[in-house]
Amino acid sequence: MQHPSQAPPKPDPGAARAGARGHRARMKIGALQDAIFNSANFSSIATDARGVIQIFNVGAERMLGYEAREVVDTCTPADISDPEELLARARDLSLELGTPIAPGFEALVFKASRGIEDIYELTYVRKDGSRFPALLSVTALRDAREAIIGYLLIGTDNSARKRIEAEQEKLAQRLRNNQFYTRSLFESNVDALVTVAPSGFIMDVNRQMEALTGCTRDELIGAPFRKFFTDPDSAQASLVQVLAAGKVTNCPLTVLALDGHETEVSCNATTFHDRDRSLEGVFVAARDITEARRMEAVLQAKNAELEHAKVVAEKANLAKSEFLSGMSHELRSPLNAILGFAQLMDSAQPPPSDSQKASLKQILNAGWYLLRLINEILDLAVVESGKLSISVEPVSLSEVLAECQAMIAPQAGKRDLRLEFEELDTPRFVLADRVRLKQVVLNFLSNAIKYNRPGGTVTVASSVLPSGRVRIGIQDTGAGLPPAMVEQLFQAFNRLGHEDGAEEGTGIGLVMSKVLVELMGGEVGVDSVEGVGSTFWFELKGTPAPRMPAEGARQRPAARPRAPRGSALRTVLYVEDNAANLELVQELVARRPDLHLLTADEGQLGVDLAREHLPEVILMDINLPGISGTEALALLREDPATAHIPVLAISANAMVSDVRAGLDLGFFRYLTKPINVQQFMEALDLALDHADRNPGAADEVPPR
Repeated sequence: MQHPSQAPPKPDPGAARAGARGHRARMKIGALQDAIFNSANFSSIATDARGVIQIFNVGAERMLGYEAREVVDTCTPADISDPEELLARARDLSLELGTPIAPGFEALVFKASRGIEDIYELTYVRKDGSRFPALLSVTALRDAREAIIGYLLIGTDNSARKRIEAEQEKLAQRLRNNQFYTRSLFESNVDALVTVAPSGFIMDVNRQMEALTGCTRDELIGAPFRKFFTDPDSAQASLVQVLAAGKVTNCPLTVLALDGHETEVSCNATTFHDRDRSLEGVFVAARDITEARRMEAVLQAKNAELEHAKVVAEKANLAKSEFLSGMSHELRSPLNAILGFAQLMDSAQPPPSDSQKASLKQILNAGWYLLRLINEILDLAVVESGKLSISVEPVSLSEVLAECQAMIAPQAGKRDLRLEFEELDTPRFVLADRVRLKQVVLNFLSNAIKYNRPGGTVTVASSVLPSGRVRIGIQDTGAGLPPAMVEQLFQAFNRLGHEDGAEEGTGIGLVMSKVLVELMGGEVGVDSVEGVGSTFWFELKGTPAPRMPAEGARQRPAARPRAPRGSALRTVLYVEDNAANLELVQELVARRPDLHLLTADEGQLGVDLAREHLPEVILMDINLPGISGTEALALLREDPATAHIPVLAISANAMVSDVRAGLDLGFFRYLTKPINVQQFMEALDLALDHADRNPGAADEVPPR
């Protein structure tokens, strides 16, 4: 039997439990170490003290492409690192620590070997030669006596972080570029720009705002916006309006500079927001309008000057027109007597002698020439005043040229000249005023005849140009013109050295022709060769023939049969205060045995006689003592007893506007002095025919 003192000791439950806990802890730590060491997300490389790799974990294999057996006991971590980086690291550490450090493994672990925490970036080189950035932590491994027995290098692939950093740098650079661009725009603007917080304090300004206020950017930022205006309340009110409405346009304010200088500005403002559409503030653009206001004042002054000049010009034009009209009246009154009585004497029975005929011819030629001169001056004055009326319509060129040929043929015959007018195979129409077109053609024909050589030729031809315009040319075989004289053509009163020649002329016809053609949308020119002749031409726009045939010219009324002696006479009343004109018409009416003439030398007397005798026709002067001829016409039209009587105006007021105004007032015809006997008789016959067709009726006057 065993002695109690020799019995085995009883087990200690506490010690057993402690041992069990220690074993479990060691197992847990071992498991954690294995998990860390074999993690695929970290490269764990352990070396001996010389740097030769002893451990190469799974993460290192995955990152570097080597298997552990390929590197363990064969190489150092320096062999799988970028050699250039190792050289650079050795150089930098040598400078930093003041001791020579060899490139290679020593450069990788030098700090760790000195107990210095060392985490840095290097480039690992994979087995396939590719590279990647790694973030490396190096730790020295020591034994119980603190002697270094190796090194542990734990690394992570830094490629993703590098990419993120690169993208962040790009974004940062782009942001810096955008900020620079935005600032450049902000500063380069010609307007003063200000950003204002909703509270009313300035957030930012550009140099223009600094210049307007005389304050620096730092002085302006944070200051109240309203402070820098002559009317702070208006400035503040404009901000309130922007915040309420979102924008303000052309708000007038005056900036007050630090030195007291004031600048008028026009402000445009709008609100701006952040990405979440939250209100950030107000953007204000203030434009200096000082120069614009000055230019506006200058412009207003210029406009006032122009308006004044226009009024003066219109008054001058009116005075000129009135003078010309008055001059025309004063000249036509004596001319009426001269030409009227000369025509009477020329057609008297018995006829005048040959010597008397020659004298009368000189009187008539001089009188008609003077009348033409008066008419041309008046026409030119009307053109210059801009009151000439042109009625453009399709006109048959053949008809106009034929009429002109018939009118000019006697003049050409007197000078032994041959007229050659081309014959057109097809009708040719131009856009023109028929009367003015004839005036132009006759003027060119007259010049071609006057300045031709004896026995010469005048040729009239037309052609259609590619532009669709029609060119009419009048060619003569005269002496031609040198270039210097061609340049002086179409100048008023310039007869190119013929002022003292035998040919009559005023020097106005060509000017009028040029103006008339241009008013009809055409162009005038001349081609001349000395010793050969000249071709005066003008162009007008061609046009197709009108769809409806033009109304034929009104038939000239047949001469009224003279009533035999003793038959009933028809009464004509002539209201005229000029004795010579009165006597002329008396002589003309005396040749008509079917007519009886009543006369009155005042407008009111004429009206009274018309009411008493009810004449078939009334001849009315315009400028009369007392009431004028137009006022007398109005009284006659108001009276049912006389309203139907045709009234012919016979006046020295011969401007186009005078004639048009008279016809518009209701005169049956408007004859101008000096009286053309044939035209007078034709108009008188028309009036008598009208009276026959409308006895005692107040019908409308037939169309003119």
